[in-house]
Amino acid sequence: MTSLTSRRRGARRLVPACAFTLCMALVPPASAQRYEVDLSQIDPAAVMQLGDGVLLRAPDASIDRLFKAVHASSRSDTESAALCALFEPEAARDVVAFQRVVDRLGDDSRARFANAFTDIALNGLQGELQPYDPAHAQQVLRQAAVSATFLHEGFMLGMASDGADEASRQARCRSFRWLVGVLDSVPLADRAAATRWLRREGLTLVGDSGR
Repeated sequence: MTSLTSRRRGARRLVPACAFTLCMALVPPASAQRYEVDLSQIDPAAVMQLGDGVLLRAPDASIDRLFKAVHASSRSDTESAALCALFEPEAARDVVAFQRVVDRLGDDSRARFANAFTDIALNGLQGELQPYDPAHAQQVLRQAAVSATFLHEGFMLGMASDGADEASRQARCRSFRWLVGVLDSVPLADRAAATRWLRREGLTLVGDSGR
């Protein structure tokens, strides 16, 4: 019992320390020319906090900053390929994976992602648990997929492409970009729910919207 109490007290002390450490790593100095997520400054315990708990405690507005960063990069022909790889169903989407993508983006995009992660870290590590219904998030994505199907010829073919060849990856990426474009116009609460799902699951279940 004493050991358990000590661990709980230690965990409570860890949360603000993780937030501080993580934010110091994410916020660039005023003189910096690049915006980076500097993993070398992050304590491993802080990295471990970047999981479902953080996403489920960050308010919708903070999650939406991450969506807006994704949306902006998805509109770029030069940046979208790196971004699309993150949302393959089996891809890793932790802070290390995002770092690899951020390193390949332009200055403005790096700034958007750095600011989004900082906002999520500050609010998610210390915030209250937010309502989240995975079934609702899936429904939002499926409705967006239906809209994208009407707006863009070839959308469902792209979503259904499951090959590892370049043509299949490009088709999935093109459909992902269209899907993100549709999500940009839905209400913020729905968009945040969809973003949480995509961050956790990628494009899993989006392609079966017609079922």
